[in-house]
Amino acid sequence: MVYRERANVTSMKTTKTATAKVQPYAAKIAREILDLETLETRRMDSLDFHELAVWEIREALEAAFNAGRQAGKSEGK
Repeated sequence: MVYRERANVTSMKTTKTATAKVQPYAAKIAREILDLETLETRRMDSLDFHELAVWEIREALEAAFNAGRQAGKSEGK
């Protein structure tokens, strides 16, 4: 149980840092590929829920993967 608690604390720190780095990429992908104005919650179903085609989701996931791969390469230098 102690190991799990330590892992959660470490992953929480990593997640906060990673989230801050990821947000600009995620927002760009949302706008350009998924045609979403924002990723912020707006508390209206018509603004917060969207119908997307599977090929749009696939393209967005591929773009996110490639952005992560590029970020990893630039950090490794």
